Amino acid sequence: MVVPLAEISSSPVPGAEICPKRMHYGPCGGVRDDLSCELGDRPCPFATAPLPPWIGGEPAPAPPLRPDGLLDRARTRPVVLTDLSVTPYAPDSVRRVVGVLADSSDALLIGEHQSTPDLPPTLFAAEVLAAGGRPWTTLTCRDRNRVVLEQEIMGLAAVGVEGVLCATGDVRAPGVRPGVTQVFDLDGTRLAAIASAAGLVATVPEAPEAAPRHLRPARVATKQRAGARLCVLNHAGSPAAVARFVAEAREAGATLPFVAGVAVYTDERSARVLQAFPGLHLDGTVVEAVLAAADPMAAGIAAAVDEARALLAIPGVVGVNLSGLASARGEVAGAEVKAAIAERIHAEHDQPR
Repeated sequence: MVVPLAEISSSPVPGAEICPKRMHYGPCGGVRDDLSCELGDRPCPFATAPLPPWIGGEPAPAPPLRPDGLLDRARTRPVVLTDLSVTPYAPDSVRRVVGVLADSSDALLIGEHQSTPDLPPTLFAAEVLAAGGRPWTTLTCRDRNRVVLEQEIMGLAAVGVEGVLCATGDVRAPGVRPGVTQVFDLDGTRLAAIASAAGLVATVPEAPEAAPRHLRPARVATKQRAGARLCVLNHAGSPAAVARFVAEAREAGATLPFVAGVAVYTDERSARVLQAFPGLHLDGTVVEAVLAAADPMAAGIAAAVDEARALLAIPGVVGVNLSGLASARGEVAGAEVKAAIAERIHAEHDQPR
């Protein structure tokens, strides 16, 4: 049963009417360091105001954990959630990449990018399932109104998806579908309430080092009150920054588990792509060392494994998200890099996958 939309939308909170994404529980992850909107032409309306409280009511009761699902596995050992990078609109590419990653990853994160439209989420997830992978699907509010988002959630539940990453979403990249409207009927917090009510594991993102940093930990607690059961963290400059963030989120009332982002890059292009987004931070010293190494691929894999090891030592972090293109040599080459990292992470914990 999906939560009726009237129960989760309510009247706009202060800031929502002037936010270009019409967010109710902002700020989004795109706020720049000077507290300006990612659009670059206005200040973020939430950046200097108190965090709006969740007013959408109690979340639906959480269903039992899916046997051998991501959260079930996370109870006994670290899990690996791997970004799925494929050629848009290409089921053959999905099958090839999933074939490389399925055995080493506990779940595959299907992204929804501002610059590369792709197959509808339910169809994409069905392709991943058919290829032997475990999809974890991203839904954003940029290109779909409330009804279509609800349809996709019910479709994902019907085909057997365990979890949905509920994100407001970046604004569309310049030059991509010019003249096409952007919807933003909902934000990620309210979308999480719908996903949770449909029986999916509502998963939410957060950016530990995006401005305004002091509001971010409490946003996790707000999203949990809406129904979120897992939080995936964007890249931070160091494991110490992640540890501080998780501790502060706990102090703010969040009890859900975290999956921390691990940057995967083995060449100039795959590193620079990760550094291009506001709110994401990488350790520049490590990046330069990888790129200057005699064997950047081996160095990049080792750096990712080292970062994963440090992040998994943080209380509350139950897994890592292997994120990024990984390689400029194509999707299959990038998948092979991520698979090698995932296999080393699992091998260190000496548990069957």
